[in-house]
Amino acid sequence: MKTSSFLIAGTASGSGKTTLTIGIMAALKKRGLRVQPFKCGPDFIDPSLHTMVTNELSPNLDLRMCGREFCVSSFNERIAGKDVGVVEGVMGLFDGGVASSAALARELSLPVILVVDARSAAESVAAVVKGFEVYADDVHIAGVIFNRVGSARHKKLIEDGMALGCESEIIGFFPRDIRFEIPDRHLGLYMGEENPLDREQLSQLASAVESHLDIDKLLELSVKHSTTSASPSVGKIRQKAKVRLAVAKDKAFCFYYEDNFKILKEAGAELVFFSPLTDTTLPDNCSGIYFGGGYPELYAEKLSANRSMLQAVYAFGEAGGVIYGECGGFMYLCKRIMSLDKHSYPMSGIFPIAVQMKPRLSRLGYRNPHLMKSCFFGDANQELHGHEFHYSEIILSDQTVYSVYKMANNEAEGFVYKNVLGGYIHLHLARSKDPVQTFINTLIKSPIIT
Repeated sequence: MKTSSFLIAGTASGSGKTTLTIGIMAALKKRGLRVQPFKCGPDFIDPSLHTMVTNELSPNLDLRMCGREFCVSSFNERIAGKDVGVVEGVMGLFDGGVASSAALARELSLPVILVVDARSAAESVAAVVKGFEVYADDVHIAGVIFNRVGSARHKKLIEDGMALGCESEIIGFFPRDIRFEIPDRHLGLYMGEENPLDREQLSQLASAVESHLDIDKLLELSVKHSTTSASPSVGKIRQKAKVRLAVAKDKAFCFYYEDNFKILKEAGAELVFFSPLTDTTLPDNCSGIYFGGGYPELYAEKLSANRSMLQAVYAFGEAGGVIYGECGGFMYLCKRIMSLDKHSYPMSGIFPIAVQMKPRLSRLGYRNPHLMKSCFFGDANQELHGHEFHYSEIILSDQTVYSVYKMANNEAEGFVYKNVLGGYIHLHLARSKDPVQTFINTLIKSPIIT
């Protein structure tokens, strides 16, 4: 069978590409097509919105963090058996160098559908499109969607400007409509699991996309792949599970790279999900705990009130149990979370560290920590790959807290206590075959939760 694929990019962040991407996915799904979503870059939120619409997991395709081989393999294998593959870009088309949407489109030989915010311009948007068309010879901008178009007159002025020298096909003109704005907060848009658009809104969005965009033309401009319905190797469990790994997953801990779960399964882990918000005990017979990121600051009072869970996590760490926490999960492993109004919420206390919420972004960017000494991710000099994005900062206590990550800026990161490792960096395991196996081997030898 043939699978149609394309990448939706913006001229800049805020162009409306996420709303249009999920609208296009909804319209395609409404036609009865099997849609496979993808997200360019390290984002956690957009993939959850893709899944909300398509009921398919949306993996991250990040050339910098995951590597070319993994991205190409993951894309080719996941579109097998699907009708359409839709990749949502990141920031502006050319932003990010090797991690840009343009670089990914180039590697996957995908045509680009460019979203242009036309809210404050008319004929001039054609000059913007022309600039994007000629900027890179090896990136093909096949079509353009003009977003936030105000009137028929506005549309006509844009069409006249495009006719003067642009080559891209016009896919359509999408009107400004507040009903389709997805609410956001400090870390970005609301997660798909929170249903920021209900079924009626999604249906209205799909209908609006069908009315204002030429979906048939979009599919005609897509690249066609010959695929089979064979099961993908990415995420396939290749051996019988040897260890059970407890994974914190609820509204407070919801930032996980889905491929990390698949990679851990391939290495021999059975994942057992639990909620630090509502469960009072840890899952039985697990050899370790994985705390991902999320929004512990929004649920700090409830997390703090669940003393039985906090005590169970603390006791497991003290007994030498393997615990890994990143970003929000790291915050949970600390002594307390301080809110913006200076209210203190006690957490598990494994690390003698307080984290203070800040009104502005504290850290953002790709990170490649090297291990300074051995831990459950490998020996000294092992390189890891990940991304950092948070609004809190750490406040160290008087006690010594050891760190094992060597960072480019020489900051302390990757804090260790016994068999507990935590820090702000979200690791992606696609390029970490040896660290994953070392982690699994450590779990096999570690104490078990009873």
